Amino acid sequence: MAVPSNSRAILLAIFIAFGGFLFGYDIGVISGCLIMPDFVDRFGQENPDGTFTLFSSRQSIITSLLSAGTIVGAIAQAFTSDRFGRRGSILIWSAIFTAGTVIQTGTVHSLAQLVVGRFVAGLGVGALSAIVPLYNGETAPKALRGMLIVLYQVQIIMGIFLSYVIDLGTHSISGPASWRIPVGLQMAWGVILLSGIFFLPESPRHLLGTGREDEARAVIAELNSVPENDPAVVQIMEELEFGIHAENDGGQATWMECFSTRNMLWKRTINGMMLQFIQQLNGQNFYYYYGDTFFKSAGTTLSPYVIQTILGAVSVAGTLPALYLIDTWGRRRSLMTGALFEAMCALIAGLVGHFLLAPSGTPQADLTPTNKKGGDVLIAFAVMHVFAYSIFWGPTPWVYLGESFPLRVRPKGIALGSATNWVWNFLLSFFSPRIADDIGPLILLIFAGMLVFGFCYVYLFIPETKGLSLEEVDEMYRAKVLPWNSNGWRPSEKHMHEKVDTQMADVREEKTKGDDEA
Repeated sequence: MAVPSNSRAILLAIFIAFGGFLFGYDIGVISGCLIMPDFVDRFGQENPDGTFTLFSSRQSIITSLLSAGTIVGAIAQAFTSDRFGRRGSILIWSAIFTAGTVIQTGTVHSLAQLVVGRFVAGLGVGALSAIVPLYNGETAPKALRGMLIVLYQVQIIMGIFLSYVIDLGTHSISGPASWRIPVGLQMAWGVILLSGIFFLPESPRHLLGTGREDEARAVIAELNSVPENDPAVVQIMEELEFGIHAENDGGQATWMECFSTRNMLWKRTINGMMLQFIQQLNGQNFYYYYGDTFFKSAGTTLSPYVIQTILGAVSVAGTLPALYLIDTWGRRRSLMTGALFEAMCALIAGLVGHFLLAPSGTPQADLTPTNKKGGDVLIAFAVMHVFAYSIFWGPTPWVYLGESFPLRVRPKGIALGSATNWVWNFLLSFFSPRIADDIGPLILLIFAGMLVFGFCYVYLFIPETKGLSLEEVDEMYRAKVLPWNSNGWRPSEKHMHEKVDTQMADVREEKTKGDDEA
């Protein structure tokens, strides 16, 4: 018996996680473009004196059309993932994303062309935000699954950081190159993912689910770097066939089945959607979008581009410990620890910002000693908040989403979770400025309250899935294990063997009947 190696699976996971890079880069790059002079002159509205201004209404259209596209793409990928497979679906949506970036880069003065390109690119970004956790969850070894899905969040943050760095480097260029270079680079990122057609295998779970057993066996052997007749391949094939056979009882899955009582699917779907909802209301995006305003009131002389770059670098640094903690601390502990720490940061930053900083626009702003001390405290806790988010709530909801559903409804369940993320991303970016105009830094108390709610929700409803295969996660939900008792839970070996033996006998009997009828 050969010793299985996970090197091939790890390399594939790193490549597929590049879909997250597209996600992060596209989100980050536009924020810098919105204040570039040439971009404003081309897509802003003309003032009576002949100058141009990109008013908030147009900024909202430019930024929100991406989110609108991502919501549609996250749902639509469920159809392509089932019909064309995970590999084919990745290629389709990568091509759509690339087409969207071509449309954006090619515009001269047309706001309509720009926002249509943003929408089309958003379709690809939203679809890939669901497919990447789906693919990595199905191909990763269970001992490494958490870490490999975390790579998706790492790539998101790397994309955001690189977009900030490129915006910082090009914003001083005169003419359209200042924004066309950072926007146009996205075409290269799309082409990189499209190159996967030459070496990207299909998910073995999808292959078995569609009756392509020989191909599934070859992929499993390839991912483990062993021969196809190796006992490890035989064992994995039998486990997958058992799980898939059990999942497929009852015919074709529907969207409503995601909320059915069958195998506690409703609970899994609600958990996935709730974690994505709470993630978006952690408060980190408020710092990304509006942190420069807060930092200016704190007395800093840094430009918005430098501020964004600092936040991006802190976020990148935070994702590195997450690669280790996700499979050592586990999902529950990471989420609860992060919720408490981030709530503390948001609470302190909100109160300090409200009581110690001078209101923006007043003469004493940025000058008084009280304001300077308060500004230092606000900046420190804002940075710690973003850092903690990158370790805990940034990656963990995506990991949990990618491993909670049986194959039967997995694309649909992940689509609903991803769409929830994008809906709340859109609502947050739309309403936050209006709320902040009314209550200022006290908006951070809303995020602190949501994080306390998140701690309670995780404790009461989110079971620990660390170290379990996707089939064992399914078994845990079927067994109705209480979340606070789930840490270290394993299915009874005797029980699992009996179920596997019975189920495999049924599978063999059905195959025999099919051969006889043929």
